[in-house]
Amino acid sequence: MSQVVPPPSAPAPEAEEQQEPPRARRSLPRSPRQMLGAARAGIRSALGSEALRAVRKGVARGVRAVVPVLAPVTRFGWVALAITIVALIAGLALQWTELVVIAIAGGVLLAIAIAYVIGRTMYRIELDLAYTRVVVGERALGRIEIHSASSRPLMPATIEVPVGSAVAAFHLPRMQPRDVHEDVFAIPTSRRAVLRVGPVRSVKGDPLGLLRRQVRWTDPVELFVHPRTVQLDETTPGLIRDLEGITTRDLTNSDIAFHALRDYVAGDDRRYIHWKSSARTGQLMVRQFEQTRRSVLALGLATNPDDYGHPDEFETAISVLGSLGLQAIRDEMDVVVRTSRRALPATNGKRLLDGLSGVAWSPRHDRLVGLAAEIGREHPGASVVMLHAGRGVDLATVRRATSLLPSQARILVIQAVDGAKARVQPLGGATLAQLPSIADLPRIVRAVSEQ
Repeated sequence: MSQVVPPPSAPAPEAEEQQEPPRARRSLPRSPRQMLGAARAGIRSALGSEALRAVRKGVARGVRAVVPVLAPVTRFGWVALAITIVALIAGLALQWTELVVIAIAGGVLLAIAIAYVIGRTMYRIELDLAYTRVVVGERALGRIEIHSASSRPLMPATIEVPVGSAVAAFHLPRMQPRDVHEDVFAIPTSRRAVLRVGPVRSVKGDPLGLLRRQVRWTDPVELFVHPRTVQLDETTPGLIRDLEGITTRDLTNSDIAFHALRDYVAGDDRRYIHWKSSARTGQLMVRQFEQTRRSVLALGLATNPDDYGHPDEFETAISVLGSLGLQAIRDEMDVVVRTSRRALPATNGKRLLDGLSGVAWSPRHDRLVGLAAEIGREHPGASVVMLHAGRGVDLATVRRATSLLPSQARILVIQAVDGAKARVQPLGGATLAQLPSIADLPRIVRAVSEQ
């Protein structure tokens, strides 16, 4: 790269040669006039930024003040307002009397709508559910009690109570001061779900639907619709009973399962000295035991639609899991529950059923094999594993899933198959059971326990 070489300058005087090399110049004004100009520019810049911030704050305050005023306007109301404005402007500009008449009519309708929603409503409303937890098909009732908290009569209004994705509406008549109005409503419980009931809101609007003003009065309440479950026979042996736990190969100095005798070592508990063997051998011998651990029941639920043939099979599988989990909790076993998506709490029966109430299936969830892999990874010490699926799972899939579970565990795969005959069959180191409905579960449990 070529460089431009400056031409040689004339020799400087001797006095200048002794000066220090030039320093970088500061961007400072060279004259008082320039200093005054720079100060003015700085002041204008500061004032400009302050003015901009003030404008932003003013706009934000204006938006916060306007939004509540415009919130009652419905979509139809915005359309009517737009037509009114356009008709007025076009009518005045084009001298069309018809458009002006349309604008006047629109303005009158908007004014009438405002008259319907204007004014304060003062209520004290209580929302109460007879039960917050019910079983599918049981009757669930809710009650709202409305008290007039105004010193003047209140105009009629509509009271709305959202129930899940639906909305229950009640007509509230004209109320005098201190009046009380009560309404009772039924909540559909035909399907397992977690329903959000409320919040209760009062609604005032015009007959044309231009404006709709609603005020929230209560907080929402959750209603858990639990799956159906059956009571299992308490005398059922073997399958989900936990009397003494399970023994392991880990040795310990004190437990239930005797393993062998060994020489006494200083510090051993003398209560475990085997005196007959000690007398026979001439040296102290102590008992050694195999460590016993508490049994862990792992329940897995496939939540991919491809593992089922019909939504009813999915509901049956949930009911089966809930029934087995409740029995194990009553037997004071350690229970862990896992779906294809997440783990569910199972510290007590209420939390287990609450979690099952909100379980939903999705094609994005893992299938049975992925579920088994998660259980095998998260609970390698499980003593009993039960997987729940539907007719969408074939024998090859069952074998692949059971191969991923802990080797020491007793494995049971339960398929909910509509219209099938209840049966139990061995499948390698596991057991496969099919049942058409939750009513067949006690018979299936007895058959598995007897194997």
